[in-house]
Amino acid sequence: MPKLKTKSGAKKRFKVTASGRIKCQSAGKRHGMIKRTKKFIRNARGMKVLSDEDTRIVRQFLPYSR
Repeated sequence: MPKLKTKSGAKKRFKVTASGRIKCQSAGKRHGMIKRTKKFIRNARGMKVLSDEDTRIVRQFLPYSR
C-alpha cells in the first residue's frame, strides 16, 4: 500500500501532543490589534488545544499522527 500524503498546510499549522491531542495558534492576532481588547490579546497568547470535534477534522490531514 502506498504512503499517504500529509497536507503540508496542516503540518505547518498544527502540532500533535504526546497524548494525541492537537495544538494550534489562536486566531485573530495577525492585524487590527488596536480594535481588539487587552483581554482578547492576552487570552490569545500561546498555543491552544483543539476541541474533540475539530480534532477529528484535522486528524484526516495528518494521517501518521497518533
